Amino acid sequence: MIPSVNAPGDRTIGLLAYLYGTGRHEEHVDPHLVASFDGMAPDPGRDPNATLKALQQLLDQPVQALPTHARPAKHVWHTSVRTAPGDRTLSDEEWAEVARRIVAATGIDPGDGQPGCRWAAVRHADDHIHIVATLVTEDGHRPDDYRSGARAQAEARLIEKELGLHQVAPGDGTAAQRPTSAERHKAERQGRERTAREELRETVRRAVAGATSDEEFFDRLARDGLLIRKRVAPSGDLLGYKVALPDDRNKDGEPVFYPGARLAPDLSLPRIRERWSADTQNGPAPRQKDGVRTGPGTPAAARRRTASAAWQAVLIVEHGEDAVAAAHIAAAGEVLDALAKTSAAHTRHELRDAATAFERASRSHVRAVRGHDRALRQAARDLVHGGPALGRGEDGASTAMAIDMLFFLITAAVHWHAKKGHAQQAAAAARAAEHLRAAYQAAAAQPLGVLYQRGRRLNRPLLQRQTVVLHEALPGLAERILAEPGWYALAATIADAEAAGHDPATLLSDAVTRRELDTADSVSDVLVWRLRRMADLPGDPSELPANGTTGGPATTRRTTSRPSAPGSRRGGKDVAGKTR
Repeated sequence: MIPSVNAPGDRTIGLLAYLYGTGRHEEHVDPHLVASFDGMAPDPGRDPNATLKALQQLLDQPVQALPTHARPAKHVWHTSVRTAPGDRTLSDEEWAEVARRIVAATGIDPGDGQPGCRWAAVRHADDHIHIVATLVTEDGHRPDDYRSGARAQAEARLIEKELGLHQVAPGDGTAAQRPTSAERHKAERQGRERTAREELRETVRRAVAGATSDEEFFDRLARDGLLIRKRVAPSGDLLGYKVALPDDRNKDGEPVFYPGARLAPDLSLPRIRERWSADTQNGPAPRQKDGVRTGPGTPAAARRRTASAAWQAVLIVEHGEDAVAAAHIAAAGEVLDALAKTSAAHTRHELRDAATAFERASRSHVRAVRGHDRALRQAARDLVHGGPALGRGEDGASTAMAIDMLFFLITAAVHWHAKKGHAQQAAAAARAAEHLRAAYQAAAAQPLGVLYQRGRRLNRPLLQRQTVVLHEALPGLAERILAEPGWYALAATIADAEAAGHDPATLLSDAVTRRELDTADSVSDVLVWRLRRMADLPGDPSELPANGTTGGPATTRRTTSRPSAPGSRRGGKDVAGKTR
């Protein structure tokens, strides 16, 4: 059950006309009162003799009784209270009790002999009611409605439990401000899928990803077509900013600007600056190897570095200090934004949805200490400067590799938030992980298919030798891997690694270090990306000849250093507790 308290208004009659009207799309059905401050208010919906004017005058009477100069300019309080999809339909009597509890909890009409405001609850749909009140009590004072939105949410959590409704995860005050009903209705009129506030939030988030200065941040906003207003002190120092969509105008034809802090708590200029100021104080981020057959500034190289940074970040989220873990989780959001911005068409939608969902998981009351996360922020920067990926060849394969590693990092964030009791953040990260899973499946299908075909063409002696190595390195998993269709893709990867001079047994042992794989849906699928990343093999297997058909492996071997963190997205249970 979600109460949504709106900003105070100034016209009671206008709000009543909307509530009792047919709606902008004739969605209002049978509007009628379910409760009021005295239980006797006229109901224009059911009483043919009642009028909207009569109800408005009754509600506004305490306001009109004040001297003109003492009347509040914004005297209309309004909230909707909505049940969750799938909840049962409440009766009018149940909604009436909900309304009485909400106005009592918010201080609008506290009861127990205390003077309250006049209010009425209108129902015009099965799943919600609207409560309208006037913000002057019967004795002429302002009600104690401080933080009425948070108080309404707290009461809603109790009501849900008592009525057997879906229980919404409690918030902690770190969520971005939701669009108002007026903003939603405006978006509908303009044919927008999202409100201006939501579009601006996403654009600003992407502009922040990997940025290193005020100038770069504002240049990115301008390139994305936003209107920008900067707040400058008399000294010339930049204090803040506002942004607007060029085609989002008010009734006077002026752009509607939103301050960064009104888009999300961490998008104010001081909070944004914490990211790059900490990067400067701690020096440049350590650079990862680009991998073979990829140039330093290509999309594929950026995705390989992203996979390596995510691999290292997992261990920090799992075992690091809270403030450092929180920084890495916040930086993971930047990586998702950058990856979504530069993704190919067949993964773009899911990656964008993953980034949008994870936005809620990137903030909590654990204040992030920035700077320690500079490797992830550098990865986001590399993705942006590497440019859009084509979605095929090495670009596509390295994208699958990056998503695979990011899936596990985001899943680690789910568990971290859950342990801290951050219910909304954990749920948001879980939704992001589901979108990443879908994006991975789209990105990995082609390169894994090529590897599978190459593995099927390996000569029998080589396959037999790899089987022996698999049993020696992973005795507890070997039989399961050999029974999987993905074994041939793994066999091709082992052959590539051996031909490149690696010891396959060492690679396999290191690949499962600190991360169990017993519940993975396809252990071989997991190991393919781990080995190809660890051995710096091309993600696109078509760049190598089919090992086993053109000669034996290289005679000179080198062992691979053990990675300091685990890295498969599908090791263990998924975020919903299902085995994969």
